[in-house]
Amino acid sequence: MTDSRNELRRTLLRAGAGLALSPLSSLLAHAAGDAWPTAPLRLVVGYPPGGGSDVMAREIGVPLARLLGQPVVVDNKPGASSALAAADVARAAPNGYSLGLLDNAPLTIVPSLRNPGYDPLTGFTPIAMVSQAPQVLIAAPTLPANNARELIDLLKKQPGKLNYGSGGSGSVSHLAAELLKMRSQTYAVHVPYRGGAPMVTALMSGEVHFGFLTYTGTAGFIRSGHIKALGVTSTARLASLPDVPTIAESALPGFDAPGWYALMGPAGLPTAIVAQLQRALREAMESPPVAARMASLGQTVATGKVDVQQTIAAELKQWKQLISDRKIVVEG
Repeated sequence: MTDSRNELRRTLLRAGAGLALSPLSSLLAHAAGDAWPTAPLRLVVGYPPGGGSDVMAREIGVPLARLLGQPVVVDNKPGASSALAAADVARAAPNGYSLGLLDNAPLTIVPSLRNPGYDPLTGFTPIAMVSQAPQVLIAAPTLPANNARELIDLLKKQPGKLNYGSGGSGSVSHLAAELLKMRSQTYAVHVPYRGGAPMVTALMSGEVHFGFLTYTGTAGFIRSGHIKALGVTSTARLASLPDVPTIAESALPGFDAPGWYALMGPAGLPTAIVAQLQRALREAMESPPVAARMASLGQTVATGKVDVQQTIAAELKQWKQLISDRKIVVEG
């Protein structure tokens, strides 16, 4: 009888321990992912306020905050063609509270030029492609050229007399100009800036003659006539710039300098958080108001349509080849 009672006591104690642990296990699981997010999210951008990346971050931050139930705070960390921002994201704790809206400069171009201190293929968790953003060939309003062909002709008539601005050495705008120079066999002096906003200011003042930037960061200045659009780097015209020809159609057949934005997290981001972010981003980008806004900014929604990791791998090969052919080195 005593043995039976002892066995019953042990059974009840085991059951009680299980019941006591069950809520704790549930709470821990909830804290690990189910309750996320419980605090504001930081969205790191590699360029100063006012540029295309900053505009994009603020555009998607609003619907993401609404869908996730927490504020999304844009954190501008300009420098090194957005590599400083990318490094910040790569170093962050993989808890979903520090993310990056990164363009292809820090993920495919800078790593093709030098070691940025992170691996673009293994140092991040690719969450989703946000949008694709062709570059616009822009010029100072006083430049006597109104399309890519006229600019190329001007460069050939005045070799070394014109300069071009970029959002930084190793930025998409830098490499797009180098591609133009290589394809057209022309020369111009490179003047790098710390982002698109100061480059636009330099264009308006006549400090530089031309350059490449996204329509997102230049739309207002193009509409106002403070700068002019000569062409676009995509293979099809932008719906927001229907009268501006592609560089491929007006001057250099096959010319294509891709640009895009991706939502990235540090390596090791839990799959549950990734899935929640993907759902929220897809819902935000597919909503008619956001899709219309993206189109007005010269962007094509790519969420759920383009694989980030495959895109990074393919572009690393493309830019490494161009950098090798042109013997491009990081300036300044």
